Amino acid sequence: MELSLTADTTRRQAMRLLTDQFEEAGIEDATIDARLLLCAAAGLDHAALIRDPDLPLEHHADQLMEFAARRLAREPVSRIIGAKSFWSFDLIVTPDVLDPRPDTETIIDAALDLLATRQSEPLRILDLGTGSGAILCALLDCFEQATGIGIDVSKEACAIARENLNLCEFSSRGQIRNGSWEAARPGPYDLIVSNPPYIPTRDLAGLDPEVRLYDPALALDGGADGLTAYRDICALLPELLSPGGLAIFEVGIGQGPDVAALMGAARLSKIACRADLAGVERVVLGWQP
Repeated sequence: MELSLTADTTRRQAMRLLTDQFEEAGIEDATIDARLLLCAAAGLDHAALIRDPDLPLEHHADQLMEFAARRLAREPVSRIIGAKSFWSFDLIVTPDVLDPRPDTETIIDAALDLLATRQSEPLRILDLGTGSGAILCALLDCFEQATGIGIDVSKEACAIARENLNLCEFSSRGQIRNGSWEAARPGPYDLIVSNPPYIPTRDLAGLDPEVRLYDPALALDGGADGLTAYRDICALLPELLSPGGLAIFEVGIGQGPDVAALMGAARLSKIACRADLAGVERVVLGWQP
């Protein structure tokens, strides 16, 4: 069935038509995607959509048709509207940065839990492979006296991260550096976090089209076994982590034991894994003695 929207199509009708089309195409969260695209095309918030569902689309119909066609081509909603919700923020997202995932919030949850007694301290935070700056912004929000540095090898990603720090009003406490992992020097840092590239090169071709076609390969390709970035980062941990400092890394499915072993080789202690809300082992953490 071909999607057809006109100026007379109501918001309620558009929601139903888009949802049906997305479900037929096998798109997960079809109703949520339909709502987000409708609100973005018509300049609405969710409350306005609920309050006036029977108003016609009017001149917004063409824009919504374009958005729907892009989603049916498996372009992520965040790429279409240029923004993604993460933690308590709506962040700028472009083709130059990884699309922030809800699973990554597991890093923030772990940091809040394990450093609960230090939330009012002026901690130094390091985010390696910062991308959009999503993790750094969330941590600066949670630790109100902290300062943070985000490192990324992509100049374009660094530009977006700076925009997001400014958007979230953290520019005075956050800094973005363009470069390799070594750009983090000098330390030490009280908290080091990273969501590095961890997909084995051979697996890239089998990723969902939303990821394979629209996330930057630089943020995905973890080398032959997916562990290249972890090896490089763990080699720096003894130098970069302060005594009693905490490192938290996101990992791919099944990578927890390997990353834990790398942390152990870096002489971290009390190494542990934590699962995300779906029960998938999502982060590995360890402490500097």
